[in-house]
Amino acid sequence: MKESHDTTPTPRVGRNVPLAIGVGVALMAALAVGLLWVPWFFILLSALTLSLGVVEVHHALARKGMHSQVRVIVVGTAISVIGGYAVAELDLALAPTTVAMTCVAGTVLACLVARLLLGGVDGFIRDIAASALIIAWLPLMGIFVPLLMAPEDGRLRIITVVLCVSASDTGAYAVGSLFGRNRMAPGISPSKTWEGFAGSMFFAALIGTLCALFILGSPWWLGLVLGLAIAPAATLGDLVESLVKRDAGLKDMSSVLPGHGGVMDRLDSLLVAVPVGWLILHLGLGG
Repeated sequence: MKESHDTTPTPRVGRNVPLAIGVGVALMAALAVGLLWVPWFFILLSALTLSLGVVEVHHALARKGMHSQVRVIVVGTAISVIGGYAVAELDLALAPTTVAMTCVAGTVLACLVARLLLGGVDGFIRDIAASALIIAWLPLMGIFVPLLMAPEDGRLRIITVVLCVSASDTGAYAVGSLFGRNRMAPGISPSKTWEGFAGSMFFAALIGTLCALFILGSPWWLGLVLGLAIAPAATLGDLVESLVKRDAGLKDMSSVLPGHGGVMDRLDSLLVAVPVGWLILHLGLGG
């Protein structure tokens, strides 16, 4: 049975603040354990969360009558992330970028074959477009996680990018709440303001500069460039996810994270920021 295509936004419900705080602390603890002590745990956690994100976006698109090859994409996502890191960690005679991009391309081909054999003619273009959107949004963006982790200081690079994204989100919320007057995208995310965006740029640049000096041991200007690039990328990621939810008539992508919504509600900013962070740090520090 096909899911309803009703695009009326789901009703807003109150958040359980203590539960949300508890879940947030647990997520941060898991992230810290993976980044500081057990990198393989972080990679497996990344593969799991990206795979859950694939399922969430699949269900959102299904509300619009678009049906992706979700099982194929989940498998391709997991293999891309885990395989990209494995070749670097195990010092295999392959470049992580080669493995990651091959896995993503293979996922596209597998989706074409699966839809060709199982779905018939009707809706082929629509459904392949759904698969292509999910692949471009999640595994293609997600492969930059193992690419960031591949160098010897990879964990420090990941920490730096995550801190810049957190600073961007916090700065946007704090400055926007206090001084926000001019809405950035009222039809997509009414709470976002240009004043908040300026705050996100300032705080991301500040934290990026501090991270460059005290975490990466690199020139201050590299952190400044990193922060100034990550802030708009994180904002774009948040707006894109908000627009998808609004078009699909959803408030949250799912309820898998109590008090927070879905996995994509937490990954939206990071997904776009990680490729930007990888590029800047790769150019500035090498691979």
